[in-house]
Amino acid sequence: MATISRTAARVFYYARNVVRDVAPQTLFRARLAGRLERARLSGEAARRRLNYYNKLQDCFAPSANAKRISKLPFTPTMYYYDLKEFARYFDPDLFIDLEFGDVRNVPRVPAIVKDRPICDDDRNAVIMKLDKFRHFQMPADAIAFADKLPTVVWRGDLNNPIRTRFLKAVRDLPFCDAGSHKPNAPAEYAKPFLSISQHQRYRYIVSLEGNDVATNLKWIMNSKSLCLMPPPTYETWFAERQLEANVHYVPLEADFSNLADHVAYFERNPAKAERIIAAANAYCRTFDDERTEQAISLLVLYKYFVLSGQIKPDAEVWRYITG
Repeated sequence: MATISRTAARVFYYARNVVRDVAPQTLFRARLAGRLERARLSGEAARRRLNYYNKLQDCFAPSANAKRISKLPFTPTMYYYDLKEFARYFDPDLFIDLEFGDVRNVPRVPAIVKDRPICDDDRNAVIMKLDKFRHFQMPADAIAFADKLPTVVWRGDLNNPIRTRFLKAVRDLPFCDAGSHKPNAPAEYAKPFLSISQHQRYRYIVSLEGNDVATNLKWIMNSKSLCLMPPPTYETWFAERQLEANVHYVPLEADFSNLADHVAYFERNPAKAERIIAAANAYCRTFDDERTEQAISLLVLYKYFVLSGQIKPDAEVWRYITG
């Protein structure tokens, strides 16, 4: 259920992007050099992030399935707009391999993706901040940990066996309010919908991966509630691989057998829960500066186009990227 503010934000998102699309695209391309010059002054932390998202090191050629910037697929619409926001600064005849939607496997050729599996050989999956309206919703939380309900909460679609396994494991635990609000949920798991602000009333919020990453992870970690989850197996622009168990979140076993012990422990030691919450909140602040986010996004694409042999690198910008 969308709130009025969320609906207004969605309308603004589409309106802004439609205006960008109908504006003369040469205006954006004329600003590329200046934006790259500012981007290369972003600092070492930004440089590390762009090379984390784009791990490519060797030259490559776009595949036969690559799309011209001028012909990017329009659906899913938010993926299109989020990629086009930065692709429009480049020559419209440049080619991009891409995979919109939930990516389960590393692409066979270097491609732009929203997410990638956490594995050793993930270089071909070049992450951009796609579908960000959905995935980077991180509202503030005004309720202190001590003032929240001493209960575990979870809501979601049963689109991954781990979620059904979780509900089976906790169904008889009196301190758990867990279930699915989806119409197709089995009756024994059916629960009413909860908004983000309603979730924030609880001390413990569980995050479980669905088709790929867990959509709720970002806003849980930005809240004053404690995030409990199995170690992530996919990552997005949020760089889930870099999250540390017992530092940013509380790790759950695959069978959730340690959930009750964790809750009992943190009920006795709330200060330790608050330290993890503080670290999670600090991690979320990594993504707060919109200028830095835009600079990294532009440089991720720039590096892709240089290594694909489609543009000649500016010496200073390339020196910044390569360190």
